[in-house]
Amino acid sequence: MTFRNRLAATMTAICMTAALSACSNDSPEAGRPETAPPVPTGSMTSEGTAPTSGPSEQSSAPPDRPATAEGLSLSAAEAFLGHYLALLNFAYTTGDTSPLLAASDKGCVGCKGTADYLAKVNGKNGGLSGDYADRLVEVKEIFKGASGRIGGSLAVQSGNYVERSSPSASPVQKKAHTETWQFTLSAAGNAWVMYEIEADG
Repeated sequence: MTFRNRLAATMTAICMTAALSACSNDSPEAGRPETAPPVPTGSMTSEGTAPTSGPSEQSSAPPDRPATAEGLSLSAAEAFLGHYLALLNFAYTTGDTSPLLAASDKGCVGCKGTADYLAKVNGKNGGLSGDYADRLVEVKEIFKGASGRIGGSLAVQSGNYVERSSPSASPVQKKAHTETWQFTLSAAGNAWVMYEIEADG
């Protein structure tokens, strides 16, 4: 399950170019770091395949930010993206959006819209069932802009699941698919936070 389902009506289109303020791949740090992002907790096995158990078996505690996601390097930004998906999956399962919002800029429209929705529709209250976890397939592009923010895109895969917007609403079947998300990260202290995120299509 991804932003495209929950935020189609609520998310304002944000211009990623403006958010990054003249991004360029000419930055000395620009490019693809060697470090791959961590796989979200409870989303994939060590072999990179979907787990046989559902997202409901995820821990009741939010995942901690890994050491690889500390700092303001490109590799830390890439590791943070995996962590952010783990926080998103935690919110899908529990409806607890505070860890997700703590890793988001206060002005992030997509983050706030998603959190508002997941507080009402989540696995814990029966609003989501099935394989609704998002899996990070790859960070397709990552670069540092002149403003110091990080931008890029990632491919995210979701499984087959059922979404119910309220207890009395008819269930809606969602089919497994992969989509691209555009993101911008900004610095908060010595770590990255989600500045804006938007799903293509």
